[in-house]
Amino acid sequence: MKQIIALLGCLAAAPVVAQDFSEGSEAKSWNLYAEQPAKFEATVVDILCELTGDCPDNCGDGSRQLGLVRSVDDVLVFPNKNSQAAFTGAAQELLPYCAQEVEVDGLLLEDDYVGAKNVYLIQRIRPLESEEWVKANSWTKVWAENHPEADGKGPWFRRDPRVLAEIAEEGYFGLGLEQDEEIKDLLFE
Repeated sequence: MKQIIALLGCLAAAPVVAQDFSEGSEAKSWNLYAEQPAKFEATVVDILCELTGDCPDNCGDGSRQLGLVRSVDDVLVFPNKNSQAAFTGAAQELLPYCAQEVEVDGLLLEDDYVGAKNVYLIQRIRPLESEEWVKANSWTKVWAENHPEADGKGPWFRRDPRVLAEIAEEGYFGLGLEQDEEIKDLLFE
């Protein structure tokens, strides 16, 4: 009996073993620290709604950070980028699936040392009833549709009116225009 009690004590003290979501994943590596391929079923949620109960229609129509509540364990996963090079677009990719059950495929970042827990980079998504995957790479196309005045060559962020307005007001370093000029003079002497 003492051995059974000791065994139960050891099991209770053992750390919870993380689940392996890599089975069947076709996620492409980004060679990021602590990344693991991960495919799982989840419900697309408005994170602020989940945490506070403040729940506008349609997940805030793109004004809110969206999340994934994993079906197998009810864990809230934080998708913070899509499959494009810029670290943007996860909410844009998930908005059409607000409050729906989906399957996602991407990279999961978890590491205690850097404090990463359930950080997700979404690469593909599909509703549970669908056989077809949708690539999570629409962000720059949607950005271009929303900012036709910023048409041109080069990266989007060099033409984005919001970015340009911030630079015009606060400078490239965000310290004000006068400080910005002093830093530029120092750097380019």
